[in-house]
Amino acid sequence: MRFRSVVAKASSKGQKIGYLVPQFPGQTHIFFWRELAALERLGARVRLFSTRKPPPGLISHSWSTEAMERTTYLGEAGPIAGLRALPRMPYGQILKAIGSEPASFFRDLAVTIPAARALCDHCRADAIDHVHVHSCGRAALIAALARAMGGPTYSLTLHGELDAYRPGQRFKWQRASFATAVTRKLIADLRSAMPEVLPDTLLLQPMGVDIDALTRDRPYVPHAPGETLRLFCCARLNIIKGHVDLLQAVKQLLETGQPVALELAGEDDEGGAGYRRVIEHEIKRLDLQDHVTLLGAIDAETVRQKLLSAHIFVLASWMEALGVAYMEAMSCGVPVIGTDVGGVAELITSGQDGILVPPRDPSSLAAAIRSVAEDSDLSQRLGSAGRDRVVAGFSSARGAETLMQGLASLTGGSHDAI
Repeated sequence: MRFRSVVAKASSKGQKIGYLVPQFPGQTHIFFWRELAALERLGARVRLFSTRKPPPGLISHSWSTEAMERTTYLGEAGPIAGLRALPRMPYGQILKAIGSEPASFFRDLAVTIPAARALCDHCRADAIDHVHVHSCGRAALIAALARAMGGPTYSLTLHGELDAYRPGQRFKWQRASFATAVTRKLIADLRSAMPEVLPDTLLLQPMGVDIDALTRDRPYVPHAPGETLRLFCCARLNIIKGHVDLLQAVKQLLETGQPVALELAGEDDEGGAGYRRVIEHEIKRLDLQDHVTLLGAIDAETVRQKLLSAHIFVLASWMEALGVAYMEAMSCGVPVIGTDVGGVAELITSGQDGILVPPRDPSSLAAAIRSVAEDSDLSQRLGSAGRDRVVAGFSSARGAETLMQGLASLTGGSHDAI
């Protein structure tokens, strides 16, 4: 099998690229759907690939059915695909790579070999020369194996700390034609961790939101004294999102006499059978049943309506690469309180367009919520400045433009590496 090189200019009309997102469309995947639309507006023809469908409890978007109908799921490849891949496996390269890898890398190989062969076959049949992978986990391994089998070139986007993306990182990165990362901090971390295997072109690709859809149709009204404080949080239910810290902060606010109503949007990765149970237990333990509502996975328009109704958006993550949920709230002109972790400070300047507090600190979180709730001028200023910040630097079109920039670099086109 032989693949042509990518077309001479990434901006040329009709360029066909693959776009691989794991377990698509998940509850946090509206970013990818927006970016895909922006790529197509730029003239690219995009074929969607994914590893597998998400659990039913995570399928929440109005566009989910359309997305699944146009997605090719590589995880559905059977054992025959794996057997067909065996003669083309880069055994020497794999043996060299696994010398320092844990046993879990062998399991990842066993799972991804059939999918890699399937990706090769689909790309050859559809004349796809390049695949962009929005992950550095198993999806990246699929692309790296496919390339080693003679398949298409590929690129990667790093969305979070490298340690969270499974073993075999050098094997994945040394074959990438170019790469992007969502924050400058992640780019610096990559260059420190494994400079010898990184591609020459490494671009900053901050995530973005649809600033035209995520806007207000009515003015923001700050919290009034004596009124129930309406808090909203939107994040998958996972320990790293700090939901328990937020619940404890709500308890502290109630103990000072401040009425609070918190709505939590999002679901756990098991579709409601996992970390949600921990949160439900904590709500009961803190006697917050009358003050906290778990909404589950909700669609984008419902998220917007909840944001427009909220006095404050709060997310207390222990780990966050950048934070699309913060961007969505800021785009809607809602004052935002978050935690100073990862690259969040590249989005929010504390005191200027949001408030950042230390992670795992419910008392600091409660104090920040109280300060914004009690100062209407501050809450309005933060909401307005947050909107300006997102409009200026975090539109969803920016990610698509960066990918096209990376594709141009493959053929000698101009690009500005970060």
